[in-house]
Amino acid sequence: MTARIFKPAKNAMQSGRSKTKEWQLDYEPEQPRSVEPLMGWTSSADMKQQITLRFHSKEEAIAYCERKGIAYQVIEPKESIRRPVAYADNFSFRRGEPWTH
Repeated sequence: MTARIFKPAKNAMQSGRSKTKEWQLDYEPEQPRSVEPLMGWTSSADMKQQITLRFHSKEEAIAYCERKGIAYQVIEPKESIRRPVAYADNFSFRRGEPWTH
């Protein structure tokens, strides 16, 4: 049983950064998923895939794994590059391509 400790990525459908400040612990799947022959649903007998734990810091998550004897892997987050963009830049003279309707 191996656990992954990581910071979740920002939701691609929204501009907000909700749920990206906490560290998350997920278990690696122990058994592969299988397709049910009757309905075609994908299922798994591994119940630990449904568990998600959230921690305020990476150290808390690591301490939890060491206290419970769980092997873990820490995945460091990549910092996103935020470029400040103003609406007025769409109409500036130094714009690379001309603005048209």
